Amino acid sequence: MKIGNIELGDFPLLLAPMEDVSDPPFRSVCKENGADLMFTEFISSEGLIRDAEKSTQKLDIYDSERPIGIQIFGDNIESMKKAASISEAANPEIIDINYGCPVKKITCKGAGAGILLDINKMQKMTSEIVKQVKKPVTVKTRLGWDDDSIKIVEVAERLQDVGIQALTIHGRTRKQMYKGEANWEYIAEVKNNPRINIPIFGNGDINSPEKAKKYKNKYGVDGIMIGRSAIGNPWIFNEIKSYIKENKHIKNPSLNDRIETVKKHLDFSIQWKGERLGLIEMRRHYTNYFRGMDNFKKHRMKLILSESKNFTLETLNEISNIYSKNKELAEL
Repeated sequence: MKIGNIELGDFPLLLAPMEDVSDPPFRSVCKENGADLMFTEFISSEGLIRDAEKSTQKLDIYDSERPIGIQIFGDNIESMKKAASISEAANPEIIDINYGCPVKKITCKGAGAGILLDINKMQKMTSEIVKQVKKPVTVKTRLGWDDDSIKIVEVAERLQDVGIQALTIHGRTRKQMYKGEANWEYIAEVKNNPRINIPIFGNGDINSPEKAKKYKNKYGVDGIMIGRSAIGNPWIFNEIKSYIKENKHIKNPSLNDRIETVKKHLDFSIQWKGERLGLIEMRRHYTNYFRGMDNFKKHRMKLILSESKNFTLETLNEISNIYSKNKELAEL
């Protein structure tokens, strides 16, 4: 399966662009554990134009994580065109447009999922961005604004007509936010539309190898995008691949596997943002990495409150020593 000339394998697994999560350190551990295509955190077009540090730093990409897409969002067509050019200069494989973010401060300006209320503008903006850059342009969106305005089949056709080369659909409306179940029937309707010839990726609620295989077979998508289920669990990509290919489960990551991955994640985080900010960026990940461990609260608090890399490493070694004495816990 290809996006443009980018070979992604038979059934690629994509890492979703998650704000404050999908940074280079997190992407690195997901790539190491089987992610086929990843995207940056979504980047404000206005921030890129103003050369705002928070936005420009998100353009950082590393050769080890290729292929990768830079995702941009905004409500102004001219600003989005300029942002697409700035992003292309960072040399990703793909330029991705965010038409799916449901957060109010984004949608109230007509950006993210807010543009689902104006499909004509969505089509025009996409067309202008496709013309602006040479890299393949892809889109991530939702089913619609609410249950009464789902026009995803029409949206897919119109976006394909102006030149996008792949579409990822989150199976919820903007009104749903992240509540309720994702409806993949609409995603399948797009995929099975005889007019559609670009890859269609499904997103929403894939949290196990079994579910991934079931949805692959049932809905016929070209690949799956994984979001929240990868946080603290980058192993999910290889787990899904093994189950789809051989109908077998690979061994669950042991405590030592978890700790070694946390250390790699921590090292990269500090390398990327410096010790202070690197430690802060890691705080949101500890609970997820060690989910399921009994009496972990005191260790989690030590990790979260740590102000030095050395103290964090000491705490991780302490966790290893304490829990490794219990074989059941050590093999979580």
